[in-house]
Amino acid sequence: MRRAALAACMMVATTAVPQTATAQEQAAPSAAPAHPYLTVAQLRKLYEDKQSRYVTIGELKIHYKDEGPRNAPVLLMVHGSESSLRTWDVITQKLKGRYRVVRLDLPSYGLSDGPTDEALKVLVPTDIPIGLLDHLKVKKVTYVGVSSGGTMGMYLAARRPDMVERLILSNTPSDPVDTSHLKLSQGLVDAMARAKETGFRDQDFWVQFLNFFAGDAKRMSAKTHREYWDFYRRVPEKNLIGLIARIGDGKQATIEMAKVRKPVLLLWGTADPLLPESALNAITRYLANAQISKVAMPDVGHYPPLEVPERFAQMIAAYIEGATPILPAEQ
Repeated sequence: MRRAALAACMMVATTAVPQTATAQEQAAPSAAPAHPYLTVAQLRKLYEDKQSRYVTIGELKIHYKDEGPRNAPVLLMVHGSESSLRTWDVITQKLKGRYRVVRLDLPSYGLSDGPTDEALKVLVPTDIPIGLLDHLKVKKVTYVGVSSGGTMGMYLAARRPDMVERLILSNTPSDPVDTSHLKLSQGLVDAMARAKETGFRDQDFWVQFLNFFAGDAKRMSAKTHREYWDFYRRVPEKNLIGLIARIGDGKQATIEMAKVRKPVLLLWGTADPLLPESALNAITRYLANAQISKVAMPDVGHYPPLEVPERFAQMIAAYIEGATPILPAEQ
């Protein structure tokens, strides 16, 4: 029961909490005051800013931001499931003076459209970053991803090595995710029980969720708690994780990871209860043909860009500017 419940939290498997019903099947905010859902239009009104831009990829409206000097090296930053491009807010502020920082909301998340049935017939997850980079006429990036956003990066580097100069991956799964070892906090257990009973994840759910997965819960601000609550009371999407990169049963993922032949920095919060140091060692083995550098942060949990953004930004810059291995010229 615990395993199934946590899978619901992480959105890495079929959810136990009803999150994938269509908007028609789930009542809209006006019809269900006990479940204060927000439409995408309402979220855009709340959270769009002067940096917000949209591109249409496969008939889906994808929200992105593109900041920094046009002629600077490009960082493409991709969030994980249960997140948004706001994951990178602080890091962007630290780095956009000398890098061009591009970040996006993946389909179903943040301010981007959710994938329709028709879109899923013609798109695969990596079509989204490829479509954005083609739209911006960006030829090569340093790809920075956390959690399943890192999975997307590995698949992109395997599919389009010409687009990826290096990868910076943080707390990224490489095996099918196993939650059986987790010892949940009582607060999260109680929050999941409420969610199972009501079919809705309340504001305290997100406080407990983020605190549990942090190395130090005090680093998770009230602002971050509020943003998670706002974005994940969005009217449920039918195909919530349809265009999220996933490990699945691991068979195809193992093949794709072996194709990666780029410099890779693994920035890992080893206090992550879901993907601890053993997961860092596992992804190192799977990326057997990449040139691996590793930094383990024993005081940090599953979301390093949220917990320690200043430190994370410093390590991105240090790796790009002074620590990336120099590879032989490609044949």
